[in-house]
Amino acid sequence: MNSFRADLHIHTLLSPCGDLDMSPDEIVRIAKEKQLSIIGITDHNTTKHVPLAKFYAQQQGIFVLGGAEVTTKEEAHCLAFFEKDETIRLFDDYLQKHLQDIWNDPDKFGYQVQIDEDANIVYEEPKFLPSATDLSLEEVERKVHELDGLFIPAHIDKPKYSVPSQLGFIPFDLKVDGVELSIRATKTDYLLRNNLSKFEID
Repeated sequence: MNSFRADLHIHTLLSPCGDLDMSPDEIVRIAKEKQLSIIGITDHNTTKHVPLAKFYAQQQGIFVLGGAEVTTKEEAHCLAFFEKDETIRLFDDYLQKHLQDIWNDPDKFGYQVQIDEDANIVYEEPKFLPSATDLSLEEVERKVHELDGLFIPAHIDKPKYSVPSQLGFIPFDLKVDGVELSIRATKTDYLLRNNLSKFEID
């Protein structure tokens, strides 16, 4: 069985929480240095840096899962990934329509810039990307699967901005393709801590 090293939750400098040094080419360079085979580009509520990350990653033999970390109106974070470039663009358009009119203050939160292959700034997002969209958790899940994507509740062990922290549980009828645990948790610890030891998460 083949095994792969991966990091599927990476923000670029387009996310205000991302360092300005986190350009797509630098991310790929670090991924190569860490011997990663797969990386997921998941900026907050946008997919705009996925194409540039793919451009650099292809040169290094690294596979990019393109998508976004979506914040639902419940303020729960979910990862969405798509295979096709056109679908990634469609999902970005969808997110843009549902971002609320909360404006970014670069002095407080950081810059939100998109760059090109020559490191020129080609776009600065005026809306605060990490803010909640007006989309419910169920609406995001349905849209992701409508576009043949993968829907993954993010960092479900965290006490903030996770589906369990915001709702108290993961709805049984929510169609998830996996769940993400943060680096601070293991599957066994999470199951035991939440009295789920009789269940298995594959």
